[in-house]
Amino acid sequence: MNTGWGWNGRPGPLMAACLEAAGAAPSVHNSQPWRFRPHPDGVDVLADRQRQVDLIDPDGRELTISVGAAVFNLRVAMLAHGRTPVLRLLPEPGQPDLLARITVGAPIEADETVRLLARAVAHRRTNRRPFTDLPVPPEVLDELVAAARTEHGRLAVVDPLAGPSVVALISTAEDRRRADPAYWVELERWTRERPGRLDGVPPQAFGPWPVPRTVPVRDFGLVWPARRRRVAAFEDSPVLAVLYTTADGPRDWLRAGQALQRVLLTATVRGLSTTLMTQPLEYPELRDLLGGSADGRRAQAIIRIGYGPLSPPVPRRPLDELIDSAPGWPVGVAGVTSVG
Repeated sequence: MNTGWGWNGRPGPLMAACLEAAGAAPSVHNSQPWRFRPHPDGVDVLADRQRQVDLIDPDGRELTISVGAAVFNLRVAMLAHGRTPVLRLLPEPGQPDLLARITVGAPIEADETVRLLARAVAHRRTNRRPFTDLPVPPEVLDELVAAARTEHGRLAVVDPLAGPSVVALISTAEDRRRADPAYWVELERWTRERPGRLDGVPPQAFGPWPVPRTVPVRDFGLVWPARRRRVAAFEDSPVLAVLYTTADGPRDWLRAGQALQRVLLTATVRGLSTTLMTQPLEYPELRDLLGGSADGRRAQAIIRIGYGPLSPPVPRRPLDELIDSAPGWPVGVAGVTSVG
């Protein structure tokens, strides 16, 4: 194999660059619930169940979607570096945490779309700040719909007349969470500041308080009332889109994560800001109001889309913390470490 991808007990520089891109994917509460197991032919992508956000994600659906987003970043980075990623989802039925296997395939010349998406990986942010009232052009929304379709997802832009109903659904879910003491405990775990912390949601990413609450973004500052944040008016009629799959199992969640990330990166390329507003999807009865198995639609994500200010980056764990050694391999050899 090309020495850039090579193997001497750790990934070569090109594979390392691809894994860094994978680790930049969005994840529920910035939990970064993935592990990478490089091998001579490519890399296995595993779920890190110790990083599951249990209360809001008891079945691991959002964790799996997060891993799917990392898989998409990995694929795009490999393509941008001139190799074809050969993807298998859930390759070993007896290993439920092994969610994807990507083999480094034949050389390929990256097209302009791949190059743009690859460059967008480092610039994509979750933006919890007010957006402007500048309308998103219909042709750009169509491009986002096509991006989801490319990855076997369906993105439905919410009709402006139905927008208030979806916002009300999000508000209902957010209010339920605020009334649950167990949620406060879990939220504190992922927002607590400590020296050198490289996961979770830091205060600079909380965003201001929306008053009035026309856009019910998840309030990550809920358990930290002493941390003063400014109050801001958000857009009156947010542009929302719902990402659907036709079924609702781990394979579908992985596909949803890849479709979601392609949408988010395409939005970044077009200068758009995005926010995930998935609170209703954490309650089965509220999720069903957005589409059920009877009509062949299962909602996997709700995305707010618009033009907003730059949002600060959130911390990321270094690659050495993400590498998992294969069974029988010595841990810690040539910089390879285990994350459990």
